[in-house]
Amino acid sequence: MNNRKASIAINTALLILVVIWFIPILGLFISSFRPRDYVLTTGWWTAFTKNRIFTLDNYRQVLGGTKYTFVDALGNTVRSSGDNLSQAFINSFTVTIPSVIIPILIAAAAAYGFAWMVFPGRKFFFTSVVALLVVPLQIALIPILRDYQKIGLTGSYLGIWLAHTGFGLPLSIYLLYNYISTIPRSIFESAYLDGARQIVVFARLVLPLSIPAIASLAIFQFLWVWNDLLVALVFLGGTADVAVLTQRLATMIGSRGQDWHLLTAGAFVSMVVPLAVFFSLQRYFVEGLMAGSVKG
Repeated sequence: MNNRKASIAINTALLILVVIWFIPILGLFISSFRPRDYVLTTGWWTAFTKNRIFTLDNYRQVLGGTKYTFVDALGNTVRSSGDNLSQAFINSFTVTIPSVIIPILIAAAAAYGFAWMVFPGRKFFFTSVVALLVVPLQIALIPILRDYQKIGLTGSYLGIWLAHTGFGLPLSIYLLYNYISTIPRSIFESAYLDGARQIVVFARLVLPLSIPAIASLAIFQFLWVWNDLLVALVFLGGTADVAVLTQRLATMIGSRGQDWHLLTAGAFVSMVVPLAVFFSLQRYFVEGLMAGSVKG
C-alpha cells in the first residue's frame, strides 16, 4: 500500500513538472503561427478565444527572408525583411559534424588505451583527464583565442573544430572509458592470440562493440555544439558568412524587440535537427548511459 502511494506521488510530481515544462513550449509554438501584431500585443492563450488567426508568414520570413510591413510605435509604416537562415544552417552543420566526429574518435582511442593498455602513468593521466571535467571552459577562451591570433586560426572552421574537440574530450573519454572497460577480457585475449594488432582490435572490436556508448556521446556532443553560442562567437566571430544558427537567432529579435514574432518561428526551425538526431539514436541512449553502472 505504501509503495503504491509513493508511486502515485512520484507520478503526480513528474506530471506536474512535465506540464510546467511544456506550457512555455506550447505558447512559443502557438505564437509562431500567429500574425506579428497579435504576437506583440496579446498573449498566446488568446488564440483559443477571440484571436483565432493563424498564418505561416513567420516561417516564410525566417526560411525565405520574405519582406513584411508593420506600423511602428510612432505610426510610421515600416517595410522590413525576414532572416534567411539557410546559410546559418549550412554553417552550423559545417561546425557541428566535424566537432562531433573528431572528439569521438580521439576519445574512443584514448578510452581503449586507459581501459586495456598498460603503460607508465596510466592512472595519473586518466585522473588528470577526469579532473578537467570540473574546469569551466570559459577560463580557457581568451588564452586560446590569443594563441589562435598568433597562428592565424581566428575565424576559421579548423579553429572552432579544435576548440570543441578540446572542450568535449574530458567527458567523452570518461563516458567511453566506462563502457569500454566492461567489454569482456576474453574477447581481447582471443584477438591477441590470433595475432591481431592494437589498431585492428580497436577498429574491428572496440568501435563496433561500443556503438551504444558512442551513440549516446554523439547525442550529447551534437546538442552541445549545435546549441552553442559562446564558443562560436569567440572563435568564429559574428559575420554573416560564418555565423551559426544560434548567432542568427540571438540577433533575430531586433534592436528593440520589434521582430520577436520571427524568433518564435526561428526557435522551432532550429529544433528540427537536434530532435531528429535524438530520436534516430534514442534506442542506444539508455544503454549507453547505463554502461559501467553495474559490473559483475
